[in-house]
Amino acid sequence: MTSSSPPPENPRADSLIEYPSLFPIKVMGTKADGFVHAVTYIAEQFDPAFDATTIELRESKGGNYLGVTITVTATSREQLDELYRTLTSHPMVKVVL
Repeated sequence: MTSSSPPPENPRADSLIEYPSLFPIKVMGTKADGFVHAVTYIAEQFDPAFDATTIELRESKGGNYLGVTITVTATSREQLDELYRTLTSHPMVKVVL
């Protein structure tokens, strides 16, 4: 006989993230004009208080790709999921971590 545990009373209890919190996201794409602006614009759609001065840039060794680290204020799992979906669907974005 197999017993299953009941679902957590608080659906956020199973999350490793406490909301709200600052949450860094690494976005990688081809080094091209408009890439950083596109990532910034998307971040602002999900975090109206997003501070673009906190963006960190890292160029690849070959100089063909650019890593952009944005730090957003995460308010829910749903917000982060939708932010990841939006970033990964952008044509300039190759990888989101």
